[in-house]
Amino acid sequence: METLTPALPARVDGHLPLRPIWLCRSCQDPWPCAAARLTLRCEYSRDRVGLAVLMATQLLDALPELATLIPDLDPRAAFERFLGWTPPHPLAGASTGFT
Repeated sequence: METLTPALPARVDGHLPLRPIWLCRSCQDPWPCAAARLTLRCEYSRDRVGLAVLMATQLLDALPELATLIPDLDPRAAFERFLGWTPPHPLAGASTGFT
């Protein structure tokens, strides 16, 4: 299956996903591990949307692989793991005036 994922920044320094189990190659924590999240937040500090898109594509790649390994995979937990830690948009939750 072809991957949709854009390349991860080189500065992730070995804290890359080991596929198909999606553990960190360096520390063996579930990926993205704390070190990868910190590096990605710094790397994308001026591009919240870019970080969200990157992590959404990582999630899309991970879901079928993780679902094969973990049949009762909780989609909410997967969302939190891959996207829940990313900074929200400054207008998230703000009223848009639309109803």
